Amino acid sequence: MKAGIVTYGAYVPRYRITPKEIGAVWGVDGEAMGKGLNIRAKSVPGPDEDVITMSVEAARSALKKAPGITPKDVGAIYVGSESHPYAVKPSATIVAEAIEAGPVMTAADYEFACKAGTAAIQTTMGLTLSDMYKYGMAVGADTSQGAPGDALEYSASAGAAAFVIGKDPLIASIDHTISYTTDTPDFWRREGQAYPSHGGRFTGEPAYFKHVLSCANLLFKRAGTSPEDYDYAVFHQPNGKFPVRAGRTLGFKDEQMETGLLVREIGNTYSAAIMVGLCAILDVAKPGNRIFAVGYGSGAGSDGFDITVTDGVDAIDRRSGRTLRRMVEDVKFLDYATYAKFRGKIRMREG
Repeated sequence: MKAGIVTYGAYVPRYRITPKEIGAVWGVDGEAMGKGLNIRAKSVPGPDEDVITMSVEAARSALKKAPGITPKDVGAIYVGSESHPYAVKPSATIVAEAIEAGPVMTAADYEFACKAGTAAIQTTMGLTLSDMYKYGMAVGADTSQGAPGDALEYSASAGAAAFVIGKDPLIASIDHTISYTTDTPDFWRREGQAYPSHGGRFTGEPAYFKHVLSCANLLFKRAGTSPEDYDYAVFHQPNGKFPVRAGRTLGFKDEQMETGLLVREIGNTYSAAIMVGLCAILDVAKPGNRIFAVGYGSGAGSDGFDITVTDGVDAIDRRSGRTLRRMVEDVKFLDYATYAKFRGKIRMREG
């Protein structure tokens, strides 16, 4: 018996800011910057939102879709993020308490830049396949950081997605998974630093594309498939250009990538990026549809998944709460001053 997705949920804040608004503050043509990144707006967490609150929203959404699954059935909760609120204090325990899971369970926080959530999926697959637990929950969430005026500020956004992984009843089976990992320092943030550093153009060729394409080709080989075998494809989305280029290089058509390509409207949600894209696909997928998914995390590595949607997708209430499309379209735009206040970019000088 295979492991797979039992239910899923996501959360994206309604606040947005446009590249044009950001650029106007720094004397940059933000509209041109947005077009270059293929990003029209990015999501912004509210002043009372962080990785934990968004993870709870996504987790509750997942459980609400499948009323036959209770929080007590979830034996493992792993929250993947690079913006956990605490340096020493797990986010996962708070999420578990909030959804009333456990207490006979395991919980931990994961870090691997933007692929911490997909690494959590692989871990929960192993736990459920070994019958240690009936279900595991893997969460990818971030309130990503970008220094004022840095290129990251135009894309770094916020969002969360939660997947309950088990063996039955599946809404989508994970038929194959594989990873490709190297020590490639393209993006980093040292302890105590407020904002990350990055290697500029270096983050593209020897980092993102090398890992995503290598992982994808390994997945094709393992699954014995080609792009024509899939109805949907979703790749990590640091901007609106990289995933499209990667997909086309592999042989996918734009229409296969369109449904999961949310970065243009909400920006780069980091650990949640590929997972919210997958949620958007599951919102509309039909039994028998196949999904090709490859995430990416700086540092660097990619996780790939060959997924087949089952008849069980019609048994859950996919319209419970808000769909990803509704969250993407329900927006309130901010000016830069309010955005800076929400994100803590305005700080009082000590002394």
